[in-house]
Amino acid sequence: MYFIAGLGNPGLKYKNTRHNAGFQVLDILAKRHGVKLKATKFDAHAGQGMIGNEKVMLIRPTTFMNNSGYAVDGILNYYNADLSQLIVLYDDIDLPFGTLRIREKGSAGTHNGMRSILGYTGSGDFPRIRIGIGKPEGNLIQHVLGKFEKEKHGQAQEMFGRAADACECIVLEGVSKAQARFNGS
Repeated sequence: MYFIAGLGNPGLKYKNTRHNAGFQVLDILAKRHGVKLKATKFDAHAGQGMIGNEKVMLIRPTTFMNNSGYAVDGILNYYNADLSQLIVLYDDIDLPFGTLRIREKGSAGTHNGMRSILGYTGSGDFPRIRIGIGKPEGNLIQHVLGKFEKEKHGQAQEMFGRAADACECIVLEGVSKAQARFNGS
């Protein structure tokens, strides 16, 4: 089974913000594959379903971003899952808006949610899909916690759809195929 975690902040205040890109991709996957997310004892909403012939669990932590690792690690431990079965979806200011970058493993970079996951799991040996939200010209916090400009809304939705496609590709065909098809797109 694959465990797919979309990162973001809970609550209406943060809905549709750049920092919640992972949540938005997870919502697309849930809708496409008929997965219902329900509250768990691990501070997450999660649900199981199928992508093709592969069983998956979609995970949306209900903690704030900087404590995402608590929910992700709790679920992985409960299912005795290997880190290679985890795929994390998250926003990245170091990528131009609209760009995707898939990595098989790596560091947390500047992302607090990823730092939390690496802190809890003790390793960065899992695939991730970085979703480019672009660098701000002004205040970093206002940019990350702000919503996409009206003129970029359609492009953002298209990017989230491509990120969902990339996640499906990882599950069905592997990381290297997904990298070849989606990196830089």
